[in-house]
Amino acid sequence: MSNEIAIKIENLSKRYKYGAVASVNDNLRADITTWVKGLWPHRDHRPQTADRSLPSPALHRPSLKAIHEQHLDADPNYFWALKDINLEIKRGEVVGIIGRNGAGKSTLLKILSRITPPTTGKLTYNGRIASLLEVGTGFHRELTGRENVYLNGSILGMKRAEITKKFDEIVAFSEVEKFIDTPVKFYSSGMYVRLAFAVAAHLEPEILILDEVLAVGDATFQKKCLGKMGEVAKGGRTVLFVSHNLTVIASLCQRSLLLQGGIKTIDGPTQNVLASYVQTAVATPGEVCWEATNRDANNGRLRLVAARILCEGKVTGDVQIEKPAVLQYDFEVLQPGLNVCTSIHLFDKHGIWVLCGGNCSKVLAPGAHQHSCTFPADLLNNGRYSLSIILITDTTRLDVHIRDAISFVVHETKGREEYLGAIGGCVRPRLEWQERALG
Repeated sequence: MSNEIAIKIENLSKRYKYGAVASVNDNLRADITTWVKGLWPHRDHRPQTADRSLPSPALHRPSLKAIHEQHLDADPNYFWALKDINLEIKRGEVVGIIGRNGAGKSTLLKILSRITPPTTGKLTYNGRIASLLEVGTGFHRELTGRENVYLNGSILGMKRAEITKKFDEIVAFSEVEKFIDTPVKFYSSGMYVRLAFAVAAHLEPEILILDEVLAVGDATFQKKCLGKMGEVAKGGRTVLFVSHNLTVIASLCQRSLLLQGGIKTIDGPTQNVLASYVQTAVATPGEVCWEATNRDANNGRLRLVAARILCEGKVTGDVQIEKPAVLQYDFEVLQPGLNVCTSIHLFDKHGIWVLCGGNCSKVLAPGAHQHSCTFPADLLNNGRYSLSIILITDTTRLDVHIRDAISFVVHETKGREEYLGAIGGCVRPRLEWQERALG
């Protein structure tokens, strides 16, 4: 592989089993058994004809690879999280990865980070990799913040002297100076992600992999992280960044990938990829349902069943600006005694967070429940919006979080007395105005 290429992916695929995870030995045993059976043709007890022009079955014995792929595709107990991904990323590129929930973005980054192996395909890379896929990744809960900084640096292959040289800078950036000698199991999620990001960004790996980590920190720290990522990119290091914030992707990444259903559909300039993503998202119907086997929607305690947008009592993905819209979502409580709270996050077409709202927590009996909320008429500006739905227990435990769970489009159908071009902003409520002459 050329030294100009940081990451090269060839025919990479990853599959998972529905429900319980199968052991590696079971999968290997099944694959070998199928292959051995394929080495001998099935016996045909019908009378043989004298026609010898037909080729011998032995000449058409399938290869191990072909048998393996046919077996994987035919097994209904499995699904493909990624399928036949081919990709080359050059040194110094900052690449954004976007797609709807379940598109395979996080799976791809886990394979690149060597957390999980691919089912088929080949992965080659040049340089050290640092990854931050979720809060606390790579941290040992019983160790202090100081000890985890040195542990992560050692994992990256850095010498102790190199880590010590960067240590003060890491601690200052993370803003956890007072707690650096406290075990990280006592850290809040914000402290976790601040220290983890500081370690990943300051220890200078050649390849930096980030998966929606900035969603945890506050607005000030997010801005700080974006500035640091810009510095990393200008320094010639390779960055792979997954985010649902399209504004951040557009500002940081010259190149982006769009994944849909585990397949790479578009790879090119970020502006073109984002435009295609927005267009496909607009086509989302006004109702979405989740299977019981969907782990994102069902954690064994709570299960999100369905969500829909209603306008004038009808399910629709198109809402008139002068009419109220209702978000309605159904969920199941699977265990008794759960103190449940549900909330929503609303984003505009650029990924900007418009508003959030929640239903107060209360103990709900096991079974089916429905929550709904109304967006008043003349509140949202015209354009596309997406809603994330969150199910929480005990006010702090995040059980289910479906990003971009459902989308809808607000249309301006009434028209304006004077056309002044597009109106900016996420909201455009009808405000009450007073007017008087001052003499």
